[in-house]
Amino acid sequence: MNKKISFLSLVILIISAIDNMKNMPGAALFGSSLLFFFSFSAILFLIPTALVSAELSAAFPEKGGVYQWVNKAFGSRWAMMAIWLQWINTMVWYPTMLSFIAGTLAYLIYPELAENKIYLITCILTIFWGLTWINLKGIHASSKLTNICSIVGTILPMTFLIALGALWVFSGQTLQISLKPSDMIPSLAHSESWVSLIAIMASFLGMELSGVHVNDIHQPQKNFPRAVCLSALFIFLSMSLSSLAIALVLPEKEILLISGVMQVFSSFFDVFGLGFLTPILALSIAIGSIGTMVNWLISPAKGLLHAAEFGFLPPFFTRKNKAGVASNILLAQAMLVSVFCLVFLFQPSVNGFFWFLTALSTELYMIMYILMFCAALKLHHKYLDRPTTFKIPGGNFGMWSLSLFGLIGCFTTIIVTFFPPGNITIGNPMRYLFMIGIGNLVTISPLLLFSLYKKRKKICYCEKT
Repeated sequence: MNKKISFLSLVILIISAIDNMKNMPGAALFGSSLLFFFSFSAILFLIPTALVSAELSAAFPEKGGVYQWVNKAFGSRWAMMAIWLQWINTMVWYPTMLSFIAGTLAYLIYPELAENKIYLITCILTIFWGLTWINLKGIHASSKLTNICSIVGTILPMTFLIALGALWVFSGQTLQISLKPSDMIPSLAHSESWVSLIAIMASFLGMELSGVHVNDIHQPQKNFPRAVCLSALFIFLSMSLSSLAIALVLPEKEILLISGVMQVFSSFFDVFGLGFLTPILALSIAIGSIGTMVNWLISPAKGLLHAAEFGFLPPFFTRKNKAGVASNILLAQAMLVSVFCLVFLFQPSVNGFFWFLTALSTELYMIMYILMFCAALKLHHKYLDRPTTFKIPGGNFGMWSLSLFGLIGCFTTIIVTFFPPGNITIGNPMRYLFMIGIGNLVTISPLLLFSLYKKRKKICYCEKT
């Protein structure tokens, strides 16, 4: 009999998988309205994603995750699209996470290095290829180590940041944004104010991964939704209040997306005489972020390996080394990430390129979520005799409501990714739209090649037999 995990352990697992500091400077750029967007994202994305994926995980616990769900609903081609989007979006996401780590580590040497492209690229490639090498050796962090990294490098610094933000307000320091209720509701007439939704939605990506634990807890019908709601509340409060702390302290034009977290810590420390804590915080945040990347590095590769085993990719990508690791996929993704990082050199600003990658990664992931929500609706009515380990409360109404909320959140986010932010240097707005369009074309077009490959492979097999 498999040992069940406790309620508190499940809450920590969900928090450690989602909670992060990388996107908080991006959310802080939009000042007074950021709390509105965090609430919007939690209702229309965070909660629907967690509960819908939990029911799917409970009903179809076999290997494959989102690939299996979409495959059962719409067939293998759509399933391949879902798993490809889940993988390729992480290839775009890695440079943003790595640049955040590099920008944080700069505070151990020379803070201005956070805007130096050569330093960023060198640091990014060194860390990523180092983590790839570790995974090729078959070494990976245990769940306990990951949780410790999350607590030391994310939860504690975020709590400290919120506390310092409260101290800043109550000590009468200058506030950079207005906290009037009238200023906290964004205007629908100004599309630029909705661009902040990208950074906030990006903070909640991956919530569907919590569904894999639904069969590992006692009384999942009762405890899983409680754990999801409690962890979602913590994630919502920690991210929104941390972003608010940055917005209160740093003027909008001075916020750097890569090192904004350390910027605000330095500002706090300068005022309160705690400068000696700067390198300690920088090191702990970097360690926490690297710990998060260890798991994110191997998980998408496993998903793509699963698709390769179904015949969508050449046998080259199904090969494993002596440690049982999909080495060719890991090396391929390392080279692809390296190419994305080298594009840094041709961008007008570090902030601009960071935002572009965040927007593109979020858009790709949202397309995958659209497939997931649509699959959930179809499977909910197609497999009436599915296991009852966990079902969304409210029956058909509950499933349809959450799925429609999720779809609205996804489509809204995709639309705003095409609007260039007005407070970030991105060069010509048309250039930004061109980059988003080309980015989508380059990342999604390989799906056509995969389908042609499988079709030709099937034809060749039939001819031989």
